[in-house]
Amino acid sequence: MRQVTATGQTVEDAVQSALKQLNTIRDQVDVEIIDEGKKGLLGLFGSKPAIVKVSVLQNPIQKAETYIKQVTQQLGADVEVSSFVNGKEVTFELTGDKIAILIGKRGQTLNALQYLLQLALNNSADKYYTVHLDAEGYRGRRKETLHNLASRLAEKAISTRKEVSLEPMPSYERKVIHTALQHHDKVTTHSAGEEPNRHVVIKPS
Repeated sequence: MRQVTATGQTVEDAVQSALKQLNTIRDQVDVEIIDEGKKGLLGLFGSKPAIVKVSVLQNPIQKAETYIKQVTQQLGADVEVSSFVNGKEVTFELTGDKIAILIGKRGQTLNALQYLLQLALNNSADKYYTVHLDAEGYRGRRKETLHNLASRLAEKAISTRKEVSLEPMPSYERKVIHTALQHHDKVTTHSAGEEPNRHVVIKPS
């Protein structure tokens, strides 16, 4: 958090000095008055300057970036965080040396981090955001894997003429499977089970 301590003849003078140093505006800062100052006799003798501490407020996205960096540090991985906002959707991209720790088996750790990040962001935001957390392109690679899995298991369902159940997946991964096979003319898909064991079933037509 950027902050400065500034002085001035009045509190307002001190605040304006701080705003100039921080290159920001009043609506984007928090002002703590340390000393209101004293004018002194005839405005000269015994006067004391006003002292304020002015801190730049973080927006919810910046707070979320700071939060995920703190969490990943506790997991033993120092990361850089980039964020991209598209309406009410926010994508956070992690890069670093120990990304595998943060992804986990089949993305389970990354999914858990995404859930925590969504809670943290929406706890401080004035509107609801949908959060996507990625780590050095893992989501794209996982999506390709799921597409291949969908095709392979669809062929299995056709050849055996039996339903094929996939392993439990989070909703957005199930959506990838459904989307991959939605135009397939020989199989249909649906989700079955209760969370956290909800899974996709591929059924021959």
